[in-house]
Amino acid sequence: MSKDSHLQDCVLQELRWQPAVKATHIGVAVESGVVTLSGNVDSVTEKYAAEAAASRVKGVKAVVQAIEVRLPSDSTLTDEKIAAAAVDSLLWDIRIPGDLIKVEVQKGWVRLIGEVDWHYQRDAAEQDIRRLRGIAGFSNLISIRSKINVDRIGDEIMHALHRSWFFDPQTITVTADEGKVQLSGTARSLREVQIATATAWSAPGVTDVENTIAIG
Repeated sequence: MSKDSHLQDCVLQELRWQPAVKATHIGVAVESGVVTLSGNVDSVTEKYAAEAAASRVKGVKAVVQAIEVRLPSDSTLTDEKIAAAAVDSLLWDIRIPGDLIKVEVQKGWVRLIGEVDWHYQRDAAEQDIRRLRGIAGFSNLISIRSKINVDRIGDEIMHALHRSWFFDPQTITVTADEGKVQLSGTARSLREVQIATATAWSAPGVTDVENTIAIG
């Protein structure tokens, strides 16, 4: 059995293991360690649960998300109801400053627009929307404003990575141009790549992260 065939089998097993995922509706293709998920699911939550499950499998270098959301007929809601639910969900989330995010809905597709101070606030808003019933998908267009001195962002991120037992300091390079950060080098797994991205986003003043770390 080739490495890709073995990896495909492992991803399929992980999908079957997840109670939140109907694995029989999802196709898995693997080429050189890159996993492509296809098929259809009943909700956005299930779509991203499948992606998370595939990302956890050892040997996966990247996940291409090609799953479509096909809402059951009894789950269809009007755009007005979806918009109201989205606004309420954001309003009740203490992590998100009030009145900074605008919600637009068209044919079940939700768009988030606005500006926040931190990436975790942008991510929190996305998580709130993902859990809503009846949405066909979403676009997170929230931007991050930088009010902080960004001269030392690269150094601060590198120090944070060095504190983590996940990384060898010699394998990761961090460069920063104002609030835009680029990560390069090598890591042992997709999980490490994701942790590096999350670490970079945690630095104050970061407005964008480009991760080109290779798995090797």
